[in-house]
Amino acid sequence: MEEFGYTQTLDRSIGKFSSFAAGVSYISILTGVFQLFYFGFGTAGPAYAWSWPIVFAGQLMVALCFAELAGRYPVAGSVYNWAKRLSTGTWSWLSGWLLLVSSIVTLGAVALALQLTMPQIWSGFQMVGDGTGPYDYAANGVILATVLIAISTLINAFGVKLMTRINSVGVFIELFAAVLLILALGWHILRGPGVMFEPKGFGADHPMGFLGVFLIAAMASAYVMYGFDTASSLGEETKDPKRTAPRAILRAITASFILGGLIILFGILAAPDLDDPKLGAVDGGLQHIVLSVLGGPFGKAFLVCIVIAITVCTLAVHAAAIRMMFAMARDNNLPFSRQLGRIHPVRKTPTVAAIVIGLLSIVPLLVNIGRPAIFTILSSIGIVLIYLSYLLVTVPMLRRRLQKKWPVADDGAGSGFSLGRWGLPVNILAVLWGGAMMVNLVWPRQEIYNSVPPFEWYLQWGGVLFVGAAILGGLALYHFRIRHRTGVLPEHLAPQHPAPVPPPEDDGLDADLQTAR
Repeated sequence: MEEFGYTQTLDRSIGKFSSFAAGVSYISILTGVFQLFYFGFGTAGPAYAWSWPIVFAGQLMVALCFAELAGRYPVAGSVYNWAKRLSTGTWSWLSGWLLLVSSIVTLGAVALALQLTMPQIWSGFQMVGDGTGPYDYAANGVILATVLIAISTLINAFGVKLMTRINSVGVFIELFAAVLLILALGWHILRGPGVMFEPKGFGADHPMGFLGVFLIAAMASAYVMYGFDTASSLGEETKDPKRTAPRAILRAITASFILGGLIILFGILAAPDLDDPKLGAVDGGLQHIVLSVLGGPFGKAFLVCIVIAITVCTLAVHAAAIRMMFAMARDNNLPFSRQLGRIHPVRKTPTVAAIVIGLLSIVPLLVNIGRPAIFTILSSIGIVLIYLSYLLVTVPMLRRRLQKKWPVADDGAGSGFSLGRWGLPVNILAVLWGGAMMVNLVWPRQEIYNSVPPFEWYLQWGGVLFVGAAILGGLALYHFRIRHRTGVLPEHLAPQHPAPVPPPEDDGLDADLQTAR
């Protein structure tokens, strides 16, 4: 850590599998696929599944760039610290700020996924009304999400060892359940893959035809494949991070693509009736397919595994947000930095940051409790901010490549991963992909930002307005308050090694040797 100007204050105890598990649990295929399958299928039908490999190809370009950075700078608050070494202070602060805000919003959105699964396991989990009222699902979802966030706060505040142990067990269960689910759905396939090439009337009323609805449905895939940088954000707590973090990033996104893609494909091919409106309903979706195909006991057992996946995903998102807040506070780049950057002397974890993140993530849930469209609105805003923060890394990285300043010259620190001559084309594709997807996701479509009454212009433009407010508000905060005091807090500053003292003169040396010295 002294190489980066910091003293080691966090507990370095994370091994290879735990690092991989952190990336997998943040992506969390069972959480993301089951949370938004209904949206993708209901918007573009079976052919929406093609968005999965497309999103993977684009995000893989970003992940390869991040793996190269993780091999050089495995530091907490990965995106923030990477941008700090690639660009200006304003640019890096904005990247950290946007990812911090998006992580807080995403934490609430992920926890809300419980509402899509738990009432289908047991009706008693629907504690608000019977699910038929206009706000029953939204209000009940907020209750379930708040309980999960409170549990996540306690676990993350207790220490990274407890969090990673629970996370690793949860990820093992998630991966095991995903493989079993793929086999079970594959055994019950009813139709051939030709259905994936049929638009089935979707997009007939859209000005852009099927392409228009496909771009909207792509959000269901874009929501899942991000957060792979978490493995590097936990780098200060990982053993041999320069080698471990890059491989964990690439393995996490690849495993998620393979397993998630097969679940989507086999789920569509095994669905009893593709014209069933429940497949595109918030209380149906992929969960409805699993229960219909596998029956009550087995189907509900898989839904329990989904609840476990949602839980560990919440833990991982929370952990990543904590590290971002800690990294920025350590540099005195947030209000109340000294408190937010404080490390518990025994547990070696940012306890105050864990509690603050938990409390802040509940606020948008409470504000939007009367909005049934809460799921897609929060998901969309979180994704846009994350894609934008990623761009704030890949763009300056590309500029440095063009200036022949990246990869940096070997300073003796070494690097655990390098793209070599493929670096420039991969980096270009990462920037183009990130820009295109950010525009697609922030576009003020009623289907995403105002899908149910009341239809208001400010709701439809909510993504643009919220993102704009986050950027302008953040820049104002940095310009007028933060930038004048930025600097590593004394308790986190690497100890200054004293200058080496030259050996004393030896008066017994002859004059020539004295002159040489």
